[in-house]
Amino acid sequence: MIYLDEWSNIRDMENHSATIRRRGRPPKRLDEQSDTREILLRAGVAILTKKGFCATGLDEMLRSVGVPKGSFYHYFDSKEAFGAELIVRYGAYFARKLQRHLGDASQSPLERLRAFVSDAQSGMAKYGYTRGCLIGNLGQEMGALPASYGDRLSAVFADWQERVAHCLLAAQAAGEISQEIDCEQHAAFFWIGWEGAVLRAKLERQATALVIFSDVFFAGLKSR
Repeated sequence: MIYLDEWSNIRDMENHSATIRRRGRPPKRLDEQSDTREILLRAGVAILTKKGFCATGLDEMLRSVGVPKGSFYHYFDSKEAFGAELIVRYGAYFARKLQRHLGDASQSPLERLRAFVSDAQSGMAKYGYTRGCLIGNLGQEMGALPASYGDRLSAVFADWQERVAHCLLAAQAAGEISQEIDCEQHAAFFWIGWEGAVLRAKLERQATALVIFSDVFFAGLKSR
């Protein structure tokens, strides 16, 4: 899911990278190692929300930001270590996005979740449905990825799921949804369905799958 509002800084980074590569202008000197590391991580997120990890070569990513290939290993021990860091960073970024919506006390709990869904749909539309969810993308490649990624990806989904479960419990306490709803189960269902809808939206380059899923999900929560 691209879910990249804060990461729309990536667009600034991409513009910055184009400036670095502009004819007749030498690459900008990065005095702090953390600057280059951050640029590499942001480039990794931008590319891996579009393409698979296995299909993305280091050369392609490094060229996109004007960083020499030899420099990569100053910041990451391997492509595997780089991918592991991307999982952590994207998981944390998205947790902040969820918290921004689900923690908005100016709206009722269920409206908070609706706001998140609307924002996520807008995020995909912004990039023409070419970008998905980095965590979901990696999950689909798990058979070809390092085994260590499995637990990391599961932990990220568990964190997101818990946040939605808390929101549903609050909605239940407020009388917005049925008391018969199993909030933990529905939170798990939300992420299972949402990730599938994101994949379909990316495949079809349109929002139909996102709209269908969200409409059915919220309809199933109505108080009886």
